[in-house]
Amino acid sequence: MDALLQGLKTYFGYDSFRPGQEALVRTVFQGGDALGVMPTGAGKSVCYQLPALLRPGTALVVSPLISLMQDQVRALLQMGVPAAYLNSSLSEGQMQKALANARAGRYKIIYVAPERLLTRGFLAFAQETALSLVAVDEAHCVSQWGQDFRPSYLSIPRFLELLAARPPVCAFTATATERVREDIERLLELRSPRRLVTGFDRPNLFYEVQRPRNKDAALLALVREFGPASGIVYCATRRTVDEVQALLAGNGVAAARYHAGMDPAQRQRSQEDFLFDRTPVMVATNAFGMGIDKSNVRYVIHYNMPKDLESYYQEAGRGGRDGESCRCVLLFGPRDVQIGRFLIEHGAEPEELDEEQRRARRRAELERLAQMEAYCRETGCLRAKLLRYFGEQGPRAGCGACGNCLHPGPETDIGPEALRMLDCVLASGQRYGQAAIAEALRGVRGRRTAGRQLQALSSFGSLGHLSQEELTERFEHLLSAGLLEKTQGQYPVLRVTQKGLDFARHGGPLPVRLRAAPAPGPRPAAKAPAAGGEDPALFERLRALRAELASLQGVPAFVVFSDATLHDMCRRRPQTMDELLLVSGVGLRKQAQYGRRFLQALQEYRAAAGTPDPGG
Repeated sequence: MDALLQGLKTYFGYDSFRPGQEALVRTVFQGGDALGVMPTGAGKSVCYQLPALLRPGTALVVSPLISLMQDQVRALLQMGVPAAYLNSSLSEGQMQKALANARAGRYKIIYVAPERLLTRGFLAFAQETALSLVAVDEAHCVSQWGQDFRPSYLSIPRFLELLAARPPVCAFTATATERVREDIERLLELRSPRRLVTGFDRPNLFYEVQRPRNKDAALLALVREFGPASGIVYCATRRTVDEVQALLAGNGVAAARYHAGMDPAQRQRSQEDFLFDRTPVMVATNAFGMGIDKSNVRYVIHYNMPKDLESYYQEAGRGGRDGESCRCVLLFGPRDVQIGRFLIEHGAEPEELDEEQRRARRRAELERLAQMEAYCRETGCLRAKLLRYFGEQGPRAGCGACGNCLHPGPETDIGPEALRMLDCVLASGQRYGQAAIAEALRGVRGRRTAGRQLQALSSFGSLGHLSQEELTERFEHLLSAGLLEKTQGQYPVLRVTQKGLDFARHGGPLPVRLRAAPAPGPRPAAKAPAAGGEDPALFERLRALRAELASLQGVPAFVVFSDATLHDMCRRRPQTMDELLLVSGVGLRKQAQYGRRFLQALQEYRAAAGTPDPGG
């Protein structure tokens, strides 16, 4: 058997590579540079961990968050791989001991924070050690046009330059537009890298945007619908996290919370309660989740709109990592846009940037916020909207598996109303915001129109038959359709685009059709139904055994076996250790460590049920 395939089965328990993995693995294994843009759950870590295990020397993985390192190292140790991490969670004594072990060659893979690369002790170790490769995880952090710019990532090329010999360098991310991909290659100084973009579609994720009148009521209904399943609720601010967690707890829902304002020990306890399935719901800011490998998250709810589509895609993608179904619901309200603008305009700026760079960064963030808002107001296919943003062709006829596709609202021709709206913006000199223009169109003689030219316009009151909500919806559509745009800054004003001017002058060529927000209707269940004749009772039996073994080992249950592995075990029902190796996700190490207990559980279940095994 090919060495890479043999290693894949031995360590990871898989008989074949997922799409895109093999090309990257072979490139890095053979000593070349690589860039992999792969969605969460596509197996990025295998692309650098496998060549690291098979190449001589020690591999370094540059990673931005402590939680990411801890999860990855914990999983590697379960596979029998000597691994460690070096970050601020270690005491000075622990750090020195880890570096001593590293110098002695006791680790195959070491995770390190980018801030530590150029420190004297770590650099000395790296210069005297044969490095098999350097992998840069979450590589979009190197670009100021990405959503998580980390200036410390810019030190990576200098670190590589100071090494005795430059090893192969590979970079990986789940979210990168074409501009960010180019930045990654240029700023990390990758050498003729093998670039692979495997696609951003996650078919097992169900995307949905709701516009509830009462977010709290909508959230409670969703969480109760999901029952004991694991889920994440993302909020925009620390204060909202505290309020939402209190809301859930006050209504009998066990929920942990996580944000940067908490004591580190509290955050660690919350994270472990969630990872170890002691608390089913995590309420958090975007400080939680990057690199979290919990595979059985069945739903992700955004209580507030994120600041950009990259963040939304990444955060929603933390559900369904095991390939099972996950529902991703965004609860959208117009105030979310105001919160996003406030966070952008008052957020902390990296000290390394000069004033011109800061202005450019802020402009880019506001542009991304507008794209995020357009997604929330989208009435067509949500999956197609996401894929187009990342440069892929979405399904032309809709995906048939998002909230908008399953329950589309009726369409209405709003061409005549659109002409009046555009005329009002133009006649007012394109100097007013949406709220003032809306009041003028509805004929409201309020503070926004009093003492201004607006009450003298011929379009004043021309859409008085529409409610404020109906008119807001029409503005959203014209903005999404590109007929109107909003300026940036603290007080954005409406302007008519060239596309809008063409429509205003010629009335076409096509009518402007508004599709209402998705109608209420049944949504996918929180958990995927059993497939292939699988016995749910057997799955629960194996799940209980997994929890018992995980508790004894002091690791999260999914580190022992993922839900997908247990499902495959239920379908195959192996009777021998060799047959157990045929189960997806069972490698030699886990076969030896857990095999007999799971085979015993399967045998006891067969005896109790009094039924023969499939095919045998």
